[in-house]
Amino acid sequence: MKADPNNIQLFYESDPFLKPFKTAVLNRINNISERESLLTRDSKNLADFASGHNYYGLHFSENRWIFREWAPNAVSICLIGETTGWQEKTGFSLKRINEEGVWEIVLPAETLKHGDLYRLRIRWPGGEGDRIPVYAKRVIQDPKTLIFNAQVWSPQEPYAWSCPNFKCRQDAPFIYETHIGMAQEEEKIGSYREFTDKILPRIVSAGYNMIQLMAIQEHPYYGSFGYQVSNFFAPSSRFGTPEDLKELIDSAHSAGIAVLMDIIHSHAVCNEVEGLSRFDGTLHQYFHDGPRGMHSAWSSRCFDYGKIQVLHFLLSNCRFWLDEYRFDGFRFDGVTSMLYLHHGLEKSFTSLEDYFNENVDEDAITYLALANKLVHDIRPEAVTIAEDISGMPGLAVPLSEGGFGFDYRFSMGIPDYWIRLVKDSYDEEWPTGHLWYELNNRRMEEKSISYSESHDQALVGDQSLIFRLIGPDMYDHMTVNDENFRVARGVALHKLISLITMATAGNGYLNFMGNDFGHPDWIDFPRPGNNWSYNYARRQWHLVDDPLLKYHLLANFDRDMIALAKCFHLLGSSAPTLLYENTNDKILAFRRAGLLFAFNFHPTRSFTDYGFDAPPGTYKMIFDSDSREYGGYGRLIPGQEHNTLSDKAKNSNRRFISLYLPTRTGIVLKYSET
Repeated sequence: MKADPNNIQLFYESDPFLKPFKTAVLNRINNISERESLLTRDSKNLADFASGHNYYGLHFSENRWIFREWAPNAVSICLIGETTGWQEKTGFSLKRINEEGVWEIVLPAETLKHGDLYRLRIRWPGGEGDRIPVYAKRVIQDPKTLIFNAQVWSPQEPYAWSCPNFKCRQDAPFIYETHIGMAQEEEKIGSYREFTDKILPRIVSAGYNMIQLMAIQEHPYYGSFGYQVSNFFAPSSRFGTPEDLKELIDSAHSAGIAVLMDIIHSHAVCNEVEGLSRFDGTLHQYFHDGPRGMHSAWSSRCFDYGKIQVLHFLLSNCRFWLDEYRFDGFRFDGVTSMLYLHHGLEKSFTSLEDYFNENVDEDAITYLALANKLVHDIRPEAVTIAEDISGMPGLAVPLSEGGFGFDYRFSMGIPDYWIRLVKDSYDEEWPTGHLWYELNNRRMEEKSISYSESHDQALVGDQSLIFRLIGPDMYDHMTVNDENFRVARGVALHKLISLITMATAGNGYLNFMGNDFGHPDWIDFPRPGNNWSYNYARRQWHLVDDPLLKYHLLANFDRDMIALAKCFHLLGSSAPTLLYENTNDKILAFRRAGLLFAFNFHPTRSFTDYGFDAPPGTYKMIFDSDSREYGGYGRLIPGQEHNTLSDKAKNSNRRFISLYLPTRTGIVLKYSET
């Protein structure tokens, strides 16, 4: 993977301001190449190197159990569990087999059985502690003691995949972001099986082609939303068994839907018994030592990406989820935190120098690049997405061109911008020109995914987007025949926000579960502050299923909006072209993929015969946010056609279109030449 200056030049031609940093990028790519060569010196390739899960941990082979662990500071390790009465016993002590600190034990087949609980007792100079094996593939919590233990998971029959050859399509991704536990209606933790049976069919009928699963890796505290990971190779047992998760993914594949995993490699939980922290008595086994090893804002541990053993662990983790569970790719969480020594905290990133100075963690860049190469080597059609708010150039640029190799990057500034508009200004003050800028402010050479509501905004302490628009009236005035002003405003703007965000999206679109039908409630996981209630840790599907409420009308809108985008390959086309913008009138009009989009954001004014320049031809209205089917007023005639007009008064070649644009309405017209 040696850097080619000629290929890298392609990256800089798109942005001349990057030219002064060409040498820095060349050095980065060469560092990546050198690190890959180092990692694979004893392996065939990077995929072969990333196979730690096949060596470490508990394995049944040749009618015996083999267990291995890496703990360089340990002076003794003993396997304890149900089979030993949770006591240290002769014959269960591991032996150190090399100078690198690898420990091993071989046990007869009858020693352990499927379902047995176990852990490790590790002694180090000056101390000891119980630990869960790093590569444990099944970790469960005792409901009474709340203690976590590893569990032997060796079913007699392996899971039989019904869709073993599924390949992630290269269509534009329409992603449904969801959380297994809160996906159900009941006040409890939902399961993989419940999701497969009840939620997956909803996603299929809504038209999404990709699911992004949160909180899969095991985490001790449910309320962390899955972002404080303790056991990186174990799918969370609170949702069900490994086979249940495989069935979920298998069922999605059978329905033609790819499944991404929200993978957490940016940090790890501080817990010592359950997690990696102080595993062998040291704080620096997997993490940086000293203050750099702690994330001050997240109270979590920061990986040392410069260590070969850490790279081995994290890269093996990527391969494990691809091989064992057949995920179709990853959304890498907290990339901004990884990229910078300051973790992006309280930084504005106003200069390109911010991306190429001493605050950048070059080791983290190397890891991310190698992770992307590994994923695509194993699964060329797999999808990787970077969650970065800093705007680091090159994240979604191929490695051969000087980038990091992600397929997409999230346009994280867009949901933040929508919230600022909704919270800080009346909609009659919304600046349509600045709105257009924010929706299209991205590096066009890098593929991106847009969304209107972030899951962070819907967490406790904040509110869902539609609740920001409507407020408490949602609880009493969402019946179809209730003409409440706040509800009418909120429903109309929610549709406009969704439509213009999707229509201007770079190359993909994401929806957070519930936003598609305007779920009113925020998310609040069980915690002492709410008496451990599950009331807000769920999604109320009965709202969208009730024909007497307006939620199903919003769901109809979202479904048809997605269908429209897919039908015209909207997000696979070139960037939108602005035709007209008028801040005073709150009008925006643009072209994309043979379609004309026209928006009237004005809160009180409808416009008849509103004219603006447009390519000559015929325009047929094919989508209308004001349709009664979508909870609107039905002020426009479906399927109406408009021919462009000539400006006879000025005796010019100017061609323009004249439209009726009702207040708070967005329309889509299909273009054809006359």
